[in-house]
Amino acid sequence: MPTTSISVNHSTVRSEKKMSRLVGSLVGLLVILSCCFCDVKAATAYFVFGDSLVDNGNNNYVATTARADSYPYGIDYPTGRPTGRFSNGLNIADFISRKLGAESVLPYLSPALNGNALLRGANFASAGVGILNDTGVQFANIIRMPQQFQYFIQYKNRVAQTLGAAAADRLVAQGLMSITLGGNDYVNNYYLLPVSARSVQYTLPAYTQLIVSEYKKYLRRMYDLGGRRVLVTSTGPLGCAPGVKVSRSRNGECAVELQQAASLFNSQLKSVINQLNSEVSAQVFTFADSYSMNMGLFNNPTAYGFVNTTDACCGQGRYNGAGLCTAASNLCSNRDTYLFWDNYHLSQKANRIIVDEIFQGSSSVMSPLNLSQMMKLDN
Repeated sequence: MPTTSISVNHSTVRSEKKMSRLVGSLVGLLVILSCCFCDVKAATAYFVFGDSLVDNGNNNYVATTARADSYPYGIDYPTGRPTGRFSNGLNIADFISRKLGAESVLPYLSPALNGNALLRGANFASAGVGILNDTGVQFANIIRMPQQFQYFIQYKNRVAQTLGAAAADRLVAQGLMSITLGGNDYVNNYYLLPVSARSVQYTLPAYTQLIVSEYKKYLRRMYDLGGRRVLVTSTGPLGCAPGVKVSRSRNGECAVELQQAASLFNSQLKSVINQLNSEVSAQVFTFADSYSMNMGLFNNPTAYGFVNTTDACCGQGRYNGAGLCTAASNLCSNRDTYLFWDNYHLSQKANRIIVDEIFQGSSSVMSPLNLSQMMKLDN
């Protein structure tokens, strides 16, 4: 049989193979990107503003004395090491992150805040800050509220550079913002000294009106920056903190004047939440009554497994409330039986109980909605 000669152009075959591989790679890349965008849409980003109750390490990166970066802070954290949280383990923001089904968001100043971690949100909080800029001046370079908002704007720009401006706006609108402020404006400003500059300048009602009016501006700012689910936590029972009782309590009772201040502040803040929701014609803001939640633990400690609600687990002096929690401090052996970890901050266990209430609490402590209800809204 005669044979037929077939001429093969090898360069053409090689080109076709290269093209095939290129097309395959592009298809694979598109699938990956598609999945990434699906994850971003499905994820609930979380943005944390406020003070030491929710700071998870920003102050580690600034030159301030308001820090929790040494033992025994973090003794019950998964790594057993201090993280910058004012807790023996996790704080309120951490437990909220877990309830949202994600890892804790990173401090905004952390070098690790990039890639997927960036899309989960960020923590902008800084220990020592207050509503007023002169609150916490003794701590030096803390990240005051105007700067926290500037960092948030930077954050949105970083996300926009990756996903586009519209996607960045959606990430914020579909996520959760929380803010925790007010306690320092009393403890570390108005009542910092027996007679402070602010207490000479203002009566307690007038001072409270001042800080609540300033707070309203911050809350409105959160809405203007795209927040459509905003959790606002009240101050706790300030007079019951071991650090306050050291100088203002004789027999371990909660200091009356700080309790009055907290009640006055919280009632006015709740009214502001109602006003703002009316102004924006939506249930954007919800109020967590931390005072009542904390008093529930004080008034019925055994129901939650607490043995000591008077003293700090870590500290020195009366009620373990004098000075800082350090390696030289008295340290309780069972942190889960103490309501307070240090002179001003709750233990990890108490934080977890408070967050359970934030998500599932009735209208007596969460108004107008608890967080589970709020996260179901399409705002």
